[in-house]
Amino acid sequence: MLNASHAMELLQELEQCRSPEILVVGDLILDRYVYGDAERLSPEAPVPVIRQRREHIQVGGAANVAVFLSALGARPVLSGICGADVQYRQLSELCRNAGVDTSAIVPLDDRPTSCKTRIVGLAQHRHQQQMLRLDDEVTDPVSDATIRRFEGLLLPLIDRAAVICIEDYNKGLLDHRLCQFIIGQARRAGKMVLVDPALIKDYSRYDKAHVVTPNRTEAELASGVRINSIDDEAPRLAAALIDAHGFDLCILTLDRHGMYLQRRGQPGSYHPTRPRQVYDVTGAGDMVLAMLAMAAASGISWEHAVDLGNVAGGLEVERFGSVPVSREEIICELQAVIGLDHDKMPSLDKLLAIVDAARRNGKKIVFTNGVFDVLHAGHVSYLTYARRQGDILIVGVNSDASVRALKGPSRPINNLDDRLLVLAGLEAVSYVVSFSEATPEALIKAITPDVLVKGADYADKPVVGRQWVQDHGGQVVLAPFLPGRSSSATIERAAGLTSQ
Repeated sequence: MLNASHAMELLQELEQCRSPEILVVGDLILDRYVYGDAERLSPEAPVPVIRQRREHIQVGGAANVAVFLSALGARPVLSGICGADVQYRQLSELCRNAGVDTSAIVPLDDRPTSCKTRIVGLAQHRHQQQMLRLDDEVTDPVSDATIRRFEGLLLPLIDRAAVICIEDYNKGLLDHRLCQFIIGQARRAGKMVLVDPALIKDYSRYDKAHVVTPNRTEAELASGVRINSIDDEAPRLAAALIDAHGFDLCILTLDRHGMYLQRRGQPGSYHPTRPRQVYDVTGAGDMVLAMLAMAAASGISWEHAVDLGNVAGGLEVERFGSVPVSREEIICELQAVIGLDHDKMPSLDKLLAIVDAARRNGKKIVFTNGVFDVLHAGHVSYLTYARRQGDILIVGVNSDASVRALKGPSRPINNLDDRLLVLAGLEAVSYVVSFSEATPEALIKAITPDVLVKGADYADKPVVGRQWVQDHGGQVVLAPFLPGRSSSATIERAAGLTSQ
């Protein structure tokens, strides 16, 4: 379990990580989610009827590892097979948009892109529950010609990469010959190979890999050792895999028990993780592999790499579906362990990471916005009221240029930096962030607050962002104003005193 001192060490190492190029080879999957309201049972059979509301697609398998690596700051290169179909185009586009190099993906005519469709029922329009999964795929071994093609394709990529990841779902590409080619070429080039193995009995295809990262079920199947007691069986299981296949390290992922790290010929070490509210384990293994690869490419010790993997995997299981955990989120998590005072003026990327982490912990996010030029009692009363509507209050502040466009060339009286600093000093305000557009609509859509607060004078006016917030299950609250208080009135009185 992390303490403040150890979290500080991890934070310093994570902040020094650069952007290594990491090659990910493996099975590519497109995940499709169909969401609908589960309101009644079918009259034809005792099954729920789902009224479809929306559909969402994202990448899975090795593509997911590559996207996670990009979120951590790496430069991932992805290689695998797809069908020559629309799903391949969708998967490639999603990867490219996430910053992944997809030039080493090979489309084939004799099979479809592996696609998993999940039907997700919504109770009361909000509570999500996966009800069914449909798989469309071919898992037959690829041809010798395809393997030869991959050998030629991967050779220069292995030489170029800092670390190589093999992500195996046993879909027909990563047979003994191709895995041994990758591992052999990597060892000759002095490059490290990390393997996330498939659920198979025979690990001989991974022989001589540097690191293997099976979960409990995978490791039990491959070793024949069942884990009844973590303390007794985990060391024996890891040692059995290392001895049988010549691995340098075995890292067992053990669910809520964290991870167990075993080096060849050395004592192993347990790395527990803190208890989490597990919402969905989808993608947790991919997130751990991505973090381990990033740490290995950055020269971080394996003990610290495993601890960072615990943090990353723990954050992943707290969200629905497979959603990347960014480096900023891990940094925020470590800062929370250390007990550092939080920065009330983060970048937008960091703020969104904070919002995501807070929402997964059940916090209610409140948003309001304004110019806040000359702060007065009315502002303080308004912001205090807004904070009472939830747990975290984010205040959006107009840039200087947008204030001039709204109020004329003589405003603002105080520049943006000063206005942000004064607001950040208020106890009611959790975070402040600026926006340069005429309205905060884009900022509201990025944050998607649970509560949007505006002044009571908007009772008969359109509220920017109202529809977006309400469509996403939130609410709009109008706050009362203190009579006779306004920035304009304060400025006019000050101008009168100056003229006198």
